[in-house]
Amino acid sequence: MKLTVEDVTRLFNVSEKTIYRWIKSSNLPAYRINSQYRFNYTELVEWAAAHRVNVVVPQTPSNAGHQDETLPSFSETLIAGGIYYRIGGHDKKTVLTEIVNLLKLPDRIDRNILSQILIAREEMGSTALGGGIAIPHVRDPIIFNVTQPLVALCFLETPIEFGAVDGELVHSLFTLISPTIKSHLHLLSQLSFFLRDPGFHAAVVQHAPREKILLEAQRVEALLRRDSIGIATPE
Repeated sequence: MKLTVEDVTRLFNVSEKTIYRWIKSSNLPAYRINSQYRFNYTELVEWAAAHRVNVVVPQTPSNAGHQDETLPSFSETLIAGGIYYRIGGHDKKTVLTEIVNLLKLPDRIDRNILSQILIAREEMGSTALGGGIAIPHVRDPIIFNVTQPLVALCFLETPIEFGAVDGELVHSLFTLISPTIKSHLHLLSQLSFFLRDPGFHAAVVQHAPREKILLEAQRVEALLRRDSIGIATPE
């Protein structure tokens, strides 16, 4: 889906001036077509997650056929995916293979193929966010035959090189698996929002116990419900 600058201002809830500044200074993915910028929706949400910028996830043509889809809360997807500690591996390939083997997936899903897809995605560009955190996922969401989206949070026994912009080794990985494009984009935008919360972020980087991490996630969700805040970013 090719979005215009005006579309992107609504997606990020910022001014056109900010969008142009991000293109020049923050590598916001954009394509110059006939002297005008055009944007890919999935690439924008990925960029937002990497830069911890919150986004509004509207209904798009890509989500056609899933308009009635009920999206679970972030804490529910984290419970579904699981939180794991002391994951082994000495590089991206071995770590991602180990993580895929831990995922709560139906037997019909080929874990070897999924591992290869995630590794290939990293070769296209690192999913490391900086600060020791990465979010392995596929660039163009694959429709996995799963009943619900899930997020697996894995803490590594030994931090590894992941190609992060800040040069820091990665110690914590959120792996996203989604049944639809809509849920995939929703997860990316929610994860971006949650990692901007100091309490949740601290629980992750400190490798806090499962109960603490889930409590922090539920606390952020309660704040969102109480204040009726959408997943949006102030300029």
